[in-house]
Amino acid sequence: MKIELSPIGFVKTDAENVPRHWTISDVEGAIVVEEQYKDGLKDIEAGQRIVVLFYFHQSPRFTPDLLVQKPRHRNEQLGVFSICSPVRPNPIGMSVVWVLRVDGCTIHVKGLDMIDGTPVLDIKPMTEKENLCC
Repeated sequence: MKIELSPIGFVKTDAENVPRHWTISDVEGAIVVEEQYKDGLKDIEAGQRIVVLFYFHQSPRFTPDLLVQKPRHRNEQLGVFSICSPVRPNPIGMSVVWVLRVDGCTIHVKGLDMIDGTPVLDIKPMTEKENLCC
């Protein structure tokens, strides 16, 4: 089976360094969505959290020897599916960001752990009641 995905937009930020994980980030920036998807931003509002699925476009190519990796902040080897490494069989990342405002095709956000130019694959709501993605 072959799966093909196309970005719906990209990340825009002036930050030169971003934290390794969204839970420790105060970095501001924007998700710029392609014009053809603009209507899909209807009802996204300031103050809510959204889940952003993205492509690790600058990660090294994955090889089977990377199924076990040593994260920088740990002193042990761990399985790739139990860590947040960007080096994965399918280099897809997920972050949760706070919406500051929406201007046309641009969602201004806080909490980025994605670098400038990162391709965005999808955006989902975060349900506040349970802190879960749909």
